[in-house]
Amino acid sequence: MDRLIINDLIKWKEEKKRKVLLLRGARQVGKTYIIRQLGKKFQYFLEINFESETEVKRFFNENLNPDPICTKLSAYYGVQITDGETLVFFDEIQACIPAIQSLRFFHEKRPGLHVIAAGSLLEFALQQIPSYGVGRIRSLYMYPMSFNEFLTAAGQKGLIDMKWKASPLHPLDATFHNNLTEWLRKFMIIGGMPEAIKTFFDTGDLLQAQNILDDIIISLEDDFTKYKARINISRLKDVFFSVMNQSGNKFNISKSSDYGNQEQKNEALEMLVMSGLCYKVYHSSANGLPLAAGKNPKTFKVLFFDIGICQRSLKLKIADFLIADNLNQMNKGNIVEQFVGIELIKYLFSGSKPELFYWHREKYGSSAEVDYVLELNNHIVPVEVKSGTQGKMQSLFIFLESKKASKGIRISMENFSSYQNIEVFPVYAIDRLLELTG
Repeated sequence: MDRLIINDLIKWKEEKKRKVLLLRGARQVGKTYIIRQLGKKFQYFLEINFESETEVKRFFNENLNPDPICTKLSAYYGVQITDGETLVFFDEIQACIPAIQSLRFFHEKRPGLHVIAAGSLLEFALQQIPSYGVGRIRSLYMYPMSFNEFLTAAGQKGLIDMKWKASPLHPLDATFHNNLTEWLRKFMIIGGMPEAIKTFFDTGDLLQAQNILDDIIISLEDDFTKYKARINISRLKDVFFSVMNQSGNKFNISKSSDYGNQEQKNEALEMLVMSGLCYKVYHSSANGLPLAAGKNPKTFKVLFFDIGICQRSLKLKIADFLIADNLNQMNKGNIVEQFVGIELIKYLFSGSKPELFYWHREKYGSSAEVDYVLELNNHIVPVEVKSGTQGKMQSLFIFLESKKASKGIRISMENFSSYQNIEVFPVYAIDRLLELTG
């Protein structure tokens, strides 16, 4: 299946002054698959998996100089390693700390060689190497598939083109709007995990795709055993499921488990964030740019990394979801707001760690809150999410007035439209906000 990140990888391949590349992201989002696709564009491709091929770790224990390492790897795997012609791929590199340490030397001593590394739970390994490659290694972040990638896999590139031709001034034809809405329903049931999407398109069966999600949830829980030296596994599971149940609301760590102390729960949440399984959305005063300058580190929401796994864990019923007149009827766990946040991260943060913000009025007795606040084209743009086609926008207008902002965005199940200085984008067209960045 086509992934948009392949374009970033090809650009990296062609760069003359190229750094070693580190592909980061949660388990099963497709990191290994996409690097193998990139490998087809090289004359030679060498893949080393440090979890399954533990014997090669000794090559890195003896010396971090890339020349003898390459000589041994070439002989061991029978693959030629030549600058400019070979892609060397270190997979599950977190299982070999010396291999991570060697990356800086590949950049310094073999700059002509294409080297890319990937791994899950990588952030924990990097903590052990404070200066593993500052200035020498470039990071790319990979996420579950976006709605556009889902449409591409469905053979619906025409619908992507149609929504890019539409705008608040020129809404989509109702037929295309309804068609996109139906595809969106399917995507919100399946989510962006590549295996679940592939299963759906291979079988046409949503239930089989849901079974894959069940398998993934179990495998993620099984992965928690790798954290056991750091945190109580039961606390980690409690917080894991609490993230989904508290989605869309200010996260209350005290509600995440009936057991353990506050420190344990906070540590469990940080581990889930580091593993790429969830993202914090911090409150910002939004008084100016950058938004991070007004961040309140103690006040945040938490998004789960995949909408399909989230809705499966929340026990949403597929039948009800498919026949509901609008998503407001199936917005358990504020799942639409969560979906929008996850899609924003996919489109806006491929080259940097995700960092989203929301805003609420810091005034006693006030309930004004804007779901997301973005930095677009050097302007602060408030974004309010509605799960249906109706709903007041009082909070959005309060923000615009108090912050003297010129424009707001409403994301809903409506077609493209506008209200005064509010532009309306359908939930299926979150990618269109990218045009506001230039």
